[in-house]
Formats: sequence, C-alpha cells, structure tokens
Amino acid sequence: MASVTTVLGVPPAPATRGRRFNGLPFVAPSVTILLLWMIVPLAMTLWFSAQRYNLLDPSVAGLAGLDNYRFLVTDPDFWASLVNTLVLVGSVLVITVVAGTLLAVLFDQPFPGRDVARLLAISPFFVMPTVAALVWKNLLMHPIYGVFGAVARAVGLPAVDWFAQFPMVSVIAIVSWEWIPFALLILLTAVQSLDREQLEAARMDGAGLISQFVFIVLPHLSRAISVVVMIETIFLLTIFAEIFVTTSGGPGNATTNLAFLIYARALLQFDVGGASAGGVVAVVLANVVAFFLVRSIARRLEV
Repeated sequence: MASVTTVLGVPPAPATRGRRFNGLPFVAPSVTILLLWMIVPLAMTLWFSAQRYNLLDPSVAGLAGLDNYRFLVTDPDFWASLVNTLVLVGSVLVITVVAGTLLAVLFDQPFPGRDVARLLAISPFFVMPTVAALVWKNLLMHPIYGVFGAVARAVGLPAVDWFAQFPMVSVIAIVSWEWIPFALLILLTAVQSLDREQLEAARMDGAGLISQFVFIVLPHLSRAISVVVMIETIFLLTIFAEIFVTTSGGPGNATTNLAFLIYARALLQFDVGGASAGGVVAVVLANVVAFFLVRSIARRLEV
C-alpha cells in the first residue's frame, strides 16, 4: 500500500538517522583545527616542563623529570605570585560586582541624559589594557604630572607615588576600572528584566528603597552576578598588560602574579623549562576554578 506522501505526490522525507550526520564533513575541519590549536601548545608546554631548556645556555639540556615543578613549588616567588593573583582577582571581583550592581540600579532609573551616561560608563571596557594602564600611570597617578598629584597639592597635601607606595592598590584600581563596565552591562540587563509589579506591590506594602533592593533586586540579580564572577575570574587569572606597563611586577615581587612570573621566567631569566612548569600549574589552577564556578552556576540555573 502506498504511503500518504506518495499518493499526494510528495517524496518521503529522508530518515532522521541519515540527516543527523549530514553536517559532520563540514564541521570536522574547523573542529580538528580548533583541537590542534589547543592540544599542540598544551602538549609542547607539558614536554618543555619536563626538560632542562635554557635559551642562554644550550649545554643545559636533557630530561628534568619533575625537577622544574619541584623548584617551582619551593621558590618563594611562586607562592608570593599565587597570593598576589588571589588578592588581585578577589579584590577586582568585589569592586566590580558591588559597583556594577549599584550602577545598574542607578542607570535603570529615568533621569535626563541617561543614555549618554550609560555610554560613558560602558566606554572603559573598550579601551585596550595597555592604553588604560598608560593613561592611569602617566595622566592620573603620576606624582608630578598626574591629576591626582595636582589635586593633592592644590589642597595642601603631598603627592602620592602610587606605584611605589601602593603598587597592588594601583593595579587593582586600573583593572577594576576596566571591568566595571562589563559587570554593569550584564547586571543592567538583568535589572531591566525585573518584574515591575513586584516592586510596585512592595512599595504599596510600605517597603523602603533599601528593603526593595535587599529582598527583591539582589535575589533577582543572583544568577547574573554568578555569570559575571565566572567570566571575570577566568580573564582576571591572566592579567598581564596592566602589570607589565605600570610596575613590571615590582617593587620586588609586590605585584607579580602568576602570569607575570611565567613571563619573567621565560623571557627575562630565559628558563623555558621552569616557565613551562609554571604554565602547567596556571592551566590546572584555571581549570579547577572554572570547574567549580560552572558547577555553581549550573546549580543556580536549575533552581
């Protein structure tokens, strides 16, 4: 008996099983290139981390085994850079989430020039890290020519050499200035999706602005805040340009994070093996942090 589609003159549709793999030949080249792009550098880093490889002394060669890792974990600079990394990431996360939340609530309110204010608040995110670091170093924080120094002298206070006296605070300020717009974008979108009837009902019940913010706005923003924390953490673990341009990891190792330590080992001390061991540790650390952050966000999205 002929099928209905044959009777109507319409050819039968191909089987679902056959359609499922039709796009595989087109996707395979890009997936293969992407895998090679990730796997080959990682494999080379693992290989060099087990080698004695110094760019200035070709005679230093051969299998090192775990010596590079052993030297790394017994080096005080490594632990100092790890602490600096955690301080930098944690401080920037707190500043950007708090400032981004407050600015998102502020820019959600109607006021004259709101669109222009939003544009100005978001613009720092599009400034290159190197340019942002140079602007802060030479135009704002310079003790002689900077704006902060001029303001301090105008009120009778001595100018502060920020990068010498407060190096980590200076780097945190620059990085926070760059990432507050990102938090603002995500959180402002979340605030705009808030049900206005909820706020109106709370206002009619006598809830003040602070109560509305604590019990309605913040719970609504919890998922968006989790996304901001996850994305920022992944990028903040690799902060380099701001440190390189402003402090070069100093004074001493006061602002040396893990990324700058790897750079210093590879291109200042020419120890490729030790730098590769640091790179492997950084990859493991980033993946561990990403694993827990993704699981935490997944649990929030299931609620």
